[in-house]
Amino acid sequence: MSILRLALTRRWLGYLAVTVVFAIICSLLGVWQWNRREEAVAAIERIENNYDAAPVSLDEALPDRDAFRADDEWQPVAVSGEYLVDEQLLVRARPRSGQPGFEVIVPLQLDDGGLVIVNRGWLPVGSAQDSPDVVPAAPTGRIDVVGRLRPGEPTISGRGAPAGQIATIHLPTIAEALGDEVVEGGYLQLASESPEPATRPQAALRPVIDEGPHLSYTFQWYVFALLGFIGFGWAIRQELRLQRAAETGEPVPPPKRRRSGPTDDEEEDALLDASAR
Repeated sequence: MSILRLALTRRWLGYLAVTVVFAIICSLLGVWQWNRREEAVAAIERIENNYDAAPVSLDEALPDRDAFRADDEWQPVAVSGEYLVDEQLLVRARPRSGQPGFEVIVPLQLDDGGLVIVNRGWLPVGSAQDSPDVVPAAPTGRIDVVGRLRPGEPTISGRGAPAGQIATIHLPTIAEALGDEVVEGGYLQLASESPEPATRPQAALRPVIDEGPHLSYTFQWYVFALLGFIGFGWAIRQELRLQRAAETGEPVPPPKRRRSGPTDDEEEDALLDASAR
């Protein structure tokens, strides 16, 4: 029987179908990893282009205050107004360097009456309670703020928070509590305040520039897809060899193995050399 006739049997057509499905799944996973890499590269480009840029006004960064533009993420924005200290909130479950903690957000009332949410920084969890030991108060009076623009966060199903705390920085939910004047297109991650307070939460860390292992994973998935067909070809050749051996009555030769050490002749020559000394 030829290899083609064997491959066209029902059993081997089934194996081929399984191999094709396996290759398709691997290819789709490869495409998914490639898309993940493109997202990571785009995020890195935004950090490099915007993080250290000159501050712009809120109207320039958010022409529509309720719509966020991805290309403007991390853009420094300069605003002025007064903190609504009594509306301060703690954002739960914010680990940093392996330590649990909170982020402190405070609404800033702008000169035009609008409210922009400012993330003033991070605090560790308390030593004896599920809240920071001390929360540095936001400065009172008029203040100039420079913050980097960040998108609002989605809600997380099933995650709640006690009074004075929230699970995520979900701007529509905050707007429901404070009023329609809250800017819902994004919030500001504090970079500087003027006048500068004596104490403040720990400043946010600069984001790490790392696109991750997505490119190598992409190639690995495509290699796995190729290996599926290689395995299929090897298996069908092995069965054909067994069939031909059964037809001729000749034994199937064992697979060749490479020796990792010296050959028998080399070992014998070494013994003769040693005895001759």
